[in-house]
Amino acid sequence: SQSIMSEFFKTSNALNVISSRFPIGVDIIYKLFDKSFIMKSKFFLLVFYILFGFNSNLLQAESDKKLRVGLLAPLSGPYSEIGNSLLYSLQLALEEINDENVIIVPKDSGFNNEEKINSAISELRISGVKVIIGPLMHQEFNQAKKFSDMIFISLSNINPKFSKNIISIGISLESQLIALIEFINKQKKKKTIIMYPKNEYLELIEEKLDDLNLNDIKTFTYSPDPEVLTGEIEVLTNYSQRKRNLKLRKKLFEDKEDEQSKKQLEQLEQLYTLGDVNFDSVIIIDFGNSLKSVLTSLVYTDVNQNNVIFTTINQWFDESIFYENTIKNLYYPSVNYKEFKKYNLKYFKKFNIYPNEITILAYDALGLIYYAWKKNGEINSVNNFLFKNKIKGKTGTFHFKDGKVTQELDIYKTDNKKFIKF
Repeated sequence: SQSIMSEFFKTSNALNVISSRFPIGVDIIYKLFDKSFIMKSKFFLLVFYILFGFNSNLLQAESDKKLRVGLLAPLSGPYSEIGNSLLYSLQLALEEINDENVIIVPKDSGFNNEEKINSAISELRISGVKVIIGPLMHQEFNQAKKFSDMIFISLSNINPKFSKNIISIGISLESQLIALIEFINKQKKKKTIIMYPKNEYLELIEEKLDDLNLNDIKTFTYSPDPEVLTGEIEVLTNYSQRKRNLKLRKKLFEDKEDEQSKKQLEQLEQLYTLGDVNFDSVIIIDFGNSLKSVLTSLVYTDVNQNNVIFTTINQWFDESIFYENTIKNLYYPSVNYKEFKKYNLKYFKKFNIYPNEITILAYDALGLIYYAWKKNGEINSVNNFLFKNKIKGKTGTFHFKDGKVTQELDIYKTDNKKFIKF
């Protein structure tokens, strides 16, 4: 075939030479050559185009076998540490998947930068990416929704419902509250109160509580200011009245000399208040120092820890809570601790630094995408993630039902500077 094609090109060159010397059309020049040869040349030209087209289709088919996953993350700027940590996490996930057909295409999305995120998504689309891990922030969803032909797996925990072309797999407040309420019910507690601060998340929290239809559970909002907070907790716990109850009770035995009265008075002297609070369990939706202020105020107002269960939301195994000595046992829902520690250790051995907590979500995100791709043979829409069965990841067990993502979370308690699975 090589000699035939070289002969064809020689013929073409001859045509070019003749037509340059004679001012007549190429179609008339063709008549000067043997017609049978021209027919053969046309035949081989046709075969050439057919083979070329066939090979192009093979290349396209080979390309279609690849799973290209985009990553939208702040790879530069003040939040680049998080972005690079996410990229490292995906590298670990790729090693575990061990499939050369999976390709990560990272793009710098900046932070809350509309122009940059739009440009990054456009570039990912051009590079053949159909599904993207990101955006990180719920505020960036409006930009992602503009690209309706692409699917986004966000690490945000704000909204567990499928939002057009976006699925959020962050550990949602809904999943956490469901786990906590189930735990509290198993402890046979009937008078639960949910506490949360008056800050920028107040409306969002109340919206989530309404969605869960928790009509039988009381709520209490408090000031983020520690000085104001203490007074509010005193009102909640009826602290002043319980102090008066103790004072009045002690007076009954102060002037008596019998042994029983003396023993009663001795026992009362060890108390700070007398009487129970009107709740037997609390769920505190808060973090960091603000959470510690609430716990301190509850202990200060003499809430009996033997009778009242203290719980809070996911703290990502923050060890600083060990040094909050006012609380004996604090319970909260979280990802699987063993898997979390194993992931952190693997990450450290590979990169010699510890990861940001949310990067384990990116690790699971790639696993979910890969599972959907292998199961369906392709990923065209968020509907490809409506799995009938539960999906187990590093962070926990996922449910993808009724256009919503929920997670089965474990309950842990802090005990003697350890996190113990309940």
